[in-house]
Amino acid sequence: MDEPLNLLLPVPTGQDGTQGTALERFETIIARPECRVERIVSHGHVTPDGQWYDQVGDEWVVVVEGAAELQFADSAQTVKLGRGDCLLIAAHRKHRVIWTTDEQPTVWLAIHFSAESTGNE
Repeated sequence: MDEPLNLLLPVPTGQDGTQGTALERFETIIARPECRVERIVSHGHVTPDGQWYDQVGDEWVVVVEGAAELQFADSAQTVKLGRGDCLLIAAHRKHRVIWTTDEQPTVWLAIHFSAESTGNE
C-alpha cells in the first residue's frame, strides 16, 4: 500500500533534531533520468559568500512554507518568495539564496529538469 508524503511533516532539522544551527536539508523525493524532485528545508540558511549555483538543467521552485530571498548574478534586483510563491530558474542562470527566515523552517519543493525534456521551444 502506498503511503502519502506530507511535505510539511515531519520537517527535518539537524542531525540531532534541534532547530537554529541545524543543517540545511536536501531530500530527494523522486529521481528519474529526466527529472529530480527534492524537498529542501532551510532555517536561516544562505548560500555562502562568493558561491553561486550554476546548474545544467532548469529548476522550478516553490516555497511551501516560510520565506526566502534570491539573488541572480545578471540582475541587481533580488526576488523575495513567500508561502506559495514559485519561480522558474533557467539552466546556467547563476543564483544564490541570500536570506531565509529563521523564525520558522522554510520548506521548498524543487523540480530539476532538462530544458529539452519540456517539449517547449
